[in-house]
Amino acid sequence: MKLAMIGFGQAGGKIVDKFLEYDERTDSGIVRSAVAVNTAKADLLGLERVPEKNRVLIGQARVKGHGVGADNELGAEIAEEDIDEIQGAIDNIPVHEVDAFLIVAGLGGGTGSGGSPVLAKHLKRIYTEPVYGLGILPGSDEGGIYTLNAARSFQTFVREVDNLLVFDNDAWRQTGESMEGGYAEINDEIVKRFGILFGAGEVEKHGEVAESVVDSSEIINTLDGGGVSTVGYAAEEVDLEGSGGGLLSRFRGGDGGDDGLETANTTNRITSLVRKAALGRLTLPCEIEGAERVLLVISGPPRELNRKGIERGRKWLEEQTGSMEVRGGDYPVSDSKYVAASILVSGVHNVPRVKELQQVAIEAQDNIDDLRSESEENLAELVEDEEDELDPLF
Repeated sequence: MKLAMIGFGQAGGKIVDKFLEYDERTDSGIVRSAVAVNTAKADLLGLERVPEKNRVLIGQARVKGHGVGADNELGAEIAEEDIDEIQGAIDNIPVHEVDAFLIVAGLGGGTGSGGSPVLAKHLKRIYTEPVYGLGILPGSDEGGIYTLNAARSFQTFVREVDNLLVFDNDAWRQTGESMEGGYAEINDEIVKRFGILFGAGEVEKHGEVAESVVDSSEIINTLDGGGVSTVGYAAEEVDLEGSGGGLLSRFRGGDGGDDGLETANTTNRITSLVRKAALGRLTLPCEIEGAERVLLVISGPPRELNRKGIERGRKWLEEQTGSMEVRGGDYPVSDSKYVAASILVSGVHNVPRVKELQQVAIEAQDNIDDLRSESEENLAELVEDEEDELDPLF
């Protein structure tokens, strides 16, 4: 799948930078074009791989390159005002070569949280390609203002994109981890999970061909219909000694002897990984029952992949979700040391974290209103001149 990626705000820019690094390392070619948009000049300068001509500084007239200070209303206003500057960078994207736009943003801050829904609305008005969002929820320990920003942004962003893929920092931060170290690990996890999904179906020159190809249309159809999506992932290291089978060896096996045993082992491994991916830690923790659409991708050395395992995994996912739209396929990677199951679950509804986020945000909003009112009263009390003995300057 070829994507035009736009990182909005600090977190969005860093993640797009990571995707470009992933592309270089794996030669997957997911990112057809990359753009970074920010109100803070320092954040743009800190990027390593996004081309300089595609780094867009907005809001210079209002915030002078210093960011919006977690004010996502201001972030949205600036994005509206400077949309033509953002469009100038997007004009450089060869849109006829991309399958979709992906806007990546942290939802807790100010620039990405406020600006990404504005950009999504703009892109959908101009282009026929799907516009997806990848939204990062802040950890619950990051403070009330970030939770309030995230709840408001989430509510708006999900309405403006064709589908919102979500990653919840709260489920991934480890106790005792430094902020910088924690975010670096989280960004690696984001790129690994979404990289395998978006990279599925790519065939290198003289590379292995999948038995059941997963191409961009499978991903687009799974994300079609809108709503919220989450991704599951599980991997297991395999012994590559003697695993030079390739495509033909996958159609053999099951004739008894070692081949039959090997086929049974690979089938069992795949079905086990599918269960781990679906019931383990999702990018957005939720119940998958009632999900509308699912895509399963099994990747790894060709000898370790087989159709029976994928079919069993697909059938199990149908039973767990109740969905009739469960697609599945394999993605052979000859030099991989791992067999991995990636699951894209779209149209999820039972998401306790979002309900919790909204409740905490409502409380934070009430507290902010109370504090503001109390602050005004305290100031009036502080400067009050009961006897009217002082004359104001004007």
